[in-house]
Amino acid sequence: MVDIEKANTIAVERFMEAYPVATTMAKAIEVIPGMHENMLLHAGPPVTWERMSGPVRGAMIGALIVEGKAKTAEEAEKILASGKIEFSPCNDHMSVGPMAGIIMPSQSVYVVENKTHGITCYANLNEGRGKVLRMGAYSQEVLDKLRWMETVLAPTVKTALEAMGGIDIRSMIAKSLHMGDDAHNREDASSILWTTQMAPYIAKTAKDTKTAFDVIKFLGENALTVLGPIMAACKTMTAAGDNIEGSTIVTVMARNGTDFGIKVSGMGNRWFTAQAPVVDALYFPGFTVADACRDIGDSTITETAGIGGFAMAAAPALVTFIGGMPKDAINTTMDMYEITYAESKQFTIPYLDFRGTPTGIDIRKVIEKGIAPRVNTGVAHKDPGVGQVGAGVVSAPMSIFEDALVAFAEKYGF
Repeated sequence: MVDIEKANTIAVERFMEAYPVATTMAKAIEVIPGMHENMLLHAGPPVTWERMSGPVRGAMIGALIVEGKAKTAEEAEKILASGKIEFSPCNDHMSVGPMAGIIMPSQSVYVVENKTHGITCYANLNEGRGKVLRMGAYSQEVLDKLRWMETVLAPTVKTALEAMGGIDIRSMIAKSLHMGDDAHNREDASSILWTTQMAPYIAKTAKDTKTAFDVIKFLGENALTVLGPIMAACKTMTAAGDNIEGSTIVTVMARNGTDFGIKVSGMGNRWFTAQAPVVDALYFPGFTVADACRDIGDSTITETAGIGGFAMAAAPALVTFIGGMPKDAINTTMDMYEITYAESKQFTIPYLDFRGTPTGIDIRKVIEKGIAPRVNTGVAHKDPGVGQVGAGVVSAPMSIFEDALVAFAEKYGF
């Protein structure tokens, strides 16, 4: 009989021992395991073209145009429906992508190394808010920005990261939680920490003054600049807890606008999925819930690692963006202590007397308490090409935890 408590202790200890550092940038096809020329990675669990949500379809269309595989949206759709392109979850390739989560072969990705366990994970650059590829938009303006990011932003950031010897993401997250961030939907502090560390090296290593100015300005104006490195860092933490025999700790939690899926440490690479829920959101003017895509994105890797929605008590001002009152942010964190196995040794919340964040979702506790993990998230329009329409809070479907626990009991003979 397996010792679940021992297995869970090992898994969450590995989460907390992880020491992720953003070291460089590289072409996805050169570093992401299993990536090839005719593959596009996407957020969430596996999904077919026929079942894809609007934002994922739109982002796929834009990706093929950027990759030079199609000249028009119509041509891209034909290729995508033909079976010539392989679709695969980012999380199955040691990668993570926000919202639609598309990573294309020629795209530059952050390389984040967990120095403790020798695990490397990857994430793409963030375009900022508004009409962007990750929300399914693929207008000329969106494509032009992506090309600038690839030809100017990525090489400049890569050179700066290498010149400075990388950025300690674990330390940056810890500081940002003490400065009002949750490190998922509110990253005002962490983006400042990221940019101020990098700016001198950009100034020193950029090919010219204009490039340095443009890159620092873009990073400084985009509060989501640091989301990619933080997500990849969280992936290196939770991946350290993968495949612990007998563990009931969740190591992946991801959505794609169609399905919401989890993986559990003691259940290997198996996905447990259900229909993605609709987000309880604060909508931008002119939009309502009728416009919303179902829950989407890999950014729930932050909650899986014990930050994001689980650390909302550190970021009460976040409610101005997602709705609710500051007490709701605090209550969310308190509820998440009920379903997690440990409290973080690295990430603490000042308002809660520096209590460690709730860390390590335990599928047993989710079922026992009847409390589903809650995450905060952006909301994309259900149609491709429109973009973000709001932000809010959503609970994971309870059925995936029930299915995972039944499968766990069957596997281990309980």
